[in-house]
Amino acid sequence: MSFDRHLADIAREFPDWTIWRSDAGRWWATRHHPLTAAQRDVGCAMTIDADDWEGLRERLRDQQDRSGRRNP
Repeated sequence: MSFDRHLADIAREFPDWTIWRSDAGRWWATRHHPLTAAQRDVGCAMTIDADDWEGLRERLRDQQDRSGRRNP
């Protein structure tokens, strides 16, 4: 699967985040909206990164779990 396909799949799965890959090859995601106090209290982050697309997807799922929001 191509880089663009992975990017599109993750973006569809996590619509509340902007997903991109840096020139250095690192994968990043940042939220569209500021964190609430409750999200900060449970360790949510505004921006996360990972070495590859699988790692980013895992970190995004962790962020959803922390905030109690899971995609269907």
